[in-house]
Amino acid sequence: MTDHSAATVAGITPAPGARLEPDAIGAAQDTIIGMASSAPAATVGLTFAGLAVTAAYGGGLILLLTAIPMLVIANAYRRLNLWKANTGASFEWVGRAINPYLGFLTGWLMIAAYIIGTTAEVLILGPSVLAVFGSSSTNTWAYVGIGVAMGLIMLVIAVVGIKLTARVQVSMAAVEYLILVGLAIAGLVWVLSHHPGSVPITKGWFSLSGVGGKGDAVSAFLAAVFVYGGWDGTLYVNEEVKHRRVNPGRAAILAVALLAIIYTLSQVGFQGVLSPTKLAAAAQNGTALVTVAEALGGGFWGKAMALSIALSVIATTGTGIVLGARIVYGMASYRVLPEFLGTVSRRYATPIVSSIVVGLLIIVLSAVYFLATSVQNAFNDVIAVTGFLFSIFYILTALAAMTYYRRRITGSTWDFVAVGVLPLAAAGFLGWVFVLSFSRATWSQRWSLIGIVLAGLVLLVVARYVLHSAFFQIPRESEEIRGHRKTGRH
Repeated sequence: MTDHSAATVAGITPAPGARLEPDAIGAAQDTIIGMASSAPAATVGLTFAGLAVTAAYGGGLILLLTAIPMLVIANAYRRLNLWKANTGASFEWVGRAINPYLGFLTGWLMIAAYIIGTTAEVLILGPSVLAVFGSSSTNTWAYVGIGVAMGLIMLVIAVVGIKLTARVQVSMAAVEYLILVGLAIAGLVWVLSHHPGSVPITKGWFSLSGVGGKGDAVSAFLAAVFVYGGWDGTLYVNEEVKHRRVNPGRAAILAVALLAIIYTLSQVGFQGVLSPTKLAAAAQNGTALVTVAEALGGGFWGKAMALSIALSVIATTGTGIVLGARIVYGMASYRVLPEFLGTVSRRYATPIVSSIVVGLLIIVLSAVYFLATSVQNAFNDVIAVTGFLFSIFYILTALAAMTYYRRRITGSTWDFVAVGVLPLAAAGFLGWVFVLSFSRATWSQRWSLIGIVLAGLVLLVVARYVLHSAFFQIPRESEEIRGHRKTGRH
């Protein structure tokens, strides 16, 4: 990790040996990786019907408004990456700017979010792939076989190198987004043409309260925050991106902006194609997006949409392995996780051990879900709190940016707003969403979140007192100490 030698503090040194390949991918490829981590087609398929009902067709506006705090948080990531461009990202930023113990917990929540979130996506891979071939089979072994096969393929690609990963991601994204956006536009035209059974566009579609004032804006915002999670993936490959201090942060902002366009267009384009009754029925069966595509263009386009969803899941499986492995690698390089997890392949310049561990864990968890039905309810509760995990470390990252650059806040009106007011407001919004979500969650879901945090505390004790990581001894840093000398004005 190239920044570490220059930033050695209190005897902290990165794991010796090979390092990740610098300048391997460009900003555009990095942007695609961040977007793939959010799994646009799969996410739209899972949420658009429910959001249409919850927001009473006002979901498009909800998604646009949610993009604003996400852009602010992305800008906080950009600023912090200018300071220190390492794969650990928020783990190190929060640790150095606020507190190393809080930094460790932030890193743990990041790992948990990516492993659990990726596993949840793999669970819908089997049905999506089968739907491409016109099959509605619910054979458990078929689901397991498809999930394991694609997981192993994406694991091999992740190990072979970030360049191959980026090429594969771009290729899949081109097909996925073409189908998704093309059919969303077709859906919008369909509704504007007043096809029988469609829901006409009214001013309620552009209101927080929805059509007839029946929308639940609070619940809709909760869903929208979940929808955007994952764009931060652009930062975890920062050591391999050209101009690694600048481009990953810009890619994060661009990824959020493009996701906002895709999600809003998809919501508005798809939600009115079917009647409310048919849409609700399709949502219960988990086939809403495919059903809408079939209504627009018949069975062929239904299969095309299934392909888009399958590619989305395959892409997020690949990015989940790549990004999760790099977070683990970044933490292991500071010996807060076992050092062997920081091993980098000299041949492929990838964190080979952490990639294999993360990839196999995702594959095994998805297989266990299908084969051991007794654990499905418990695992569903764990999956349900993934959005909580993203919200927590997004909030902590925004606070880390404010803390590190705190001496700027009084420097000018612009810095007061950009460094102080906006990140605080964005963190406050996510905090509001978190509190409301937690209060509405079932007790089993609450205990799942508490269990994940407690597991992190146990690992923290191990890192501090068994691994004896010097990371916990680092002093707090601020821009006045390092920023002007190292990075200048941002």
